[in-house]
Amino acid sequence: MTTAYFTHDLFVEHLTPPGHPERPERLRAISKALDDDAFGALDRRVAPTADPATFLYAHPQGFVDALAAESPAEGINRLDTETSMSPKTWECVGLAVGAANAAVDAVFDGNADNCFVAVRPPGHHAEKTTAMGFCLINNVAVAARHAQRAHGAERVAIIDWDVHHGNGTQDIFFDDESVLYASTHQMPLFPGTGAKTEEGVGNIFNAPLLANTGGDSFREAFKTRILPAVEAFCPDLVLISAGFDAHYRDPLAQINLVEDDFDWATARVMELAAHSCNGRLVSLLEGGYDLVGLAQSTSAHVKRLMSG
Repeated sequence: MTTAYFTHDLFVEHLTPPGHPERPERLRAISKALDDDAFGALDRRVAPTADPATFLYAHPQGFVDALAAESPAEGINRLDTETSMSPKTWECVGLAVGAANAAVDAVFDGNADNCFVAVRPPGHHAEKTTAMGFCLINNVAVAARHAQRAHGAERVAIIDWDVHHGNGTQDIFFDDESVLYASTHQMPLFPGTGAKTEEGVGNIFNAPLLANTGGDSFREAFKTRILPAVEAFCPDLVLISAGFDAHYRDPLAQINLVEDDFDWATARVMELAAHSCNGRLVSLLEGGYDLVGLAQSTSAHVKRLMSG
């Protein structure tokens, strides 16, 4: 089993205001955790820069141009109260999308069985024409479209276990039956979307969780709603929006998962991918803001990906 790990040293140069939860230390914590001897067999790859034309797979040209124009020469440019850009941010966006697309290429070309993509900024809150929630370009949405355009994938499934609903991904694919979006998330919580009644064209499956619930509720949502929907869809590729902010230590939410819950979910998704699409699975980092919880959860996730 070959697990490819895509990241880049430049991701720590995407700077956010002091005290911001989406900070460079997140990537440093993951890098330190994955430097352990247990990950010696991990296939480490440097993220390439994306062709900017691939941004248009998920966003219109006008939005991309306007966003690029917000890139500051110095300091930090706040797009809203939560989302900002620093001088290296736009370059990091290109690397984040490039890593996601390269991981898709790797599993379709057969030079990796699955991939973990550790990037900043995250992407799942970025809607077609709105940057928000720390997100600028929707990395997982572009990756899904890249699988379709470059590799002929007819059906792509996106499983999102970030504690915040991926409103951007849902927005982009809401009327597209070729992409299934399935999400567990705390509700009510930012961004306020993610009700079960939000169904798209039968391709949206939300499984909201109440605050102060834990692994039992999370696993039940997977077993009764998320996994059956994806299995019935029979995707050609499975993508994970892998946020680890449902961990009990995380400061931005109140779901009480532990590392074993992420390990369990990873194993279930791997089983599903093995059955439906020859194991093709790409996991992209989204949230996770307690550094200890993030490092431990990521370690459990990647160990499972490597386990075969």
